[in-house]
Amino acid sequence: MTIRQTMGLGAFILSTVTTGLVQAQTFPDKPITMIVSYAAGATTDISARTLAAGAEKILGVPITVENKGGGGGTVSTGLLASKKPDGYTVLVGSTAAITSRPMIMKVSYDPKNVVGMLQYSYFHNGSIVVNSNSPWKTIDEFIAHAKSKPGMSYAVAGAGGIAVGSQQMGVAALMKCKGLDFKMIPTQGGSKANTMLMGNHVDFTAGSGSHLPLVNDGVLRELVIFQREKDQNFPNVPRLKDIGCDWDYPPDVGIFVAVPKGLPPDVFKKLEDTFTQVVQSDEFKAMLKRNYLPFDFKDSKALAAQLKAETEWYKKYFATMGVAIKN
Repeated sequence: MTIRQTMGLGAFILSTVTTGLVQAQTFPDKPITMIVSYAAGATTDISARTLAAGAEKILGVPITVENKGGGGGTVSTGLLASKKPDGYTVLVGSTAAITSRPMIMKVSYDPKNVVGMLQYSYFHNGSIVVNSNSPWKTIDEFIAHAKSKPGMSYAVAGAGGIAVGSQQMGVAALMKCKGLDFKMIPTQGGSKANTMLMGNHVDFTAGSGSHLPLVNDGVLRELVIFQREKDQNFPNVPRLKDIGCDWDYPPDVGIFVAVPKGLPPDVFKKLEDTFTQVVQSDEFKAMLKRNYLPFDFKDSKALAAQLKAETEWYKKYFATMGVAIKN
């Protein structure tokens, strides 16, 4: 290498390092957009808005929340993947949008182009939820009615078709265990599923977590939950295994913050540090508790390992179900 080439390479490296430092020092210098995968008013939306409000105070710029529901989080994730990786667009959504759903749905993005920054909670694994004024006080009464009236309808947050979310999978497990037949109606978020139930447009919902405050208020009633452990908020509600139904529980689907692939490392770290500071705060944890969301923090490294494990679990699950994987 000649002296001129060596000097040119040194200048290039210096320029690259300097550019990175400038980006870190000046970022952010304009508003940030936070895309949320679910409808306004849902628990994910509430947590995202709390995260945005806390991060604004640290970063010193506005963070605008945009709700982009649809496709079980794939619509919003596709929108994120199309954005420039500069730190000015982030996503709060479901890990399923980059693990399980692209395997069986046509999506507009490559999951590898979406990078998880951190996780702060996970979704309720699902439950059978009915109106409090319904005639079914117990899961046994519900099952007896379902056997006599096949085709009861239920609303669920997420995409239709094969049971891909833990809520749909739980209903499928109950149907198989007890010989039942239900009609699934997908909705854009748990709050819309709750509205359909309260309006008597469906017989029940596969609750995704947003129903829990309504259960606490006596508006809705949980009959059985699809979680591995008892719900400490409602310890009297039985699990599937308590009613004789074995189930290979799927991984918990995380609520995570993601960015487009290619974000400058210093910008990534600044955002990760900022969001971590917010979600680790007592105020944020209190908000999660009020909305019946468990606190489950994972940094980018731990989240990457979880996403890999979640992806592998669903590959095996779909193979068992005889489902062809699209991506």
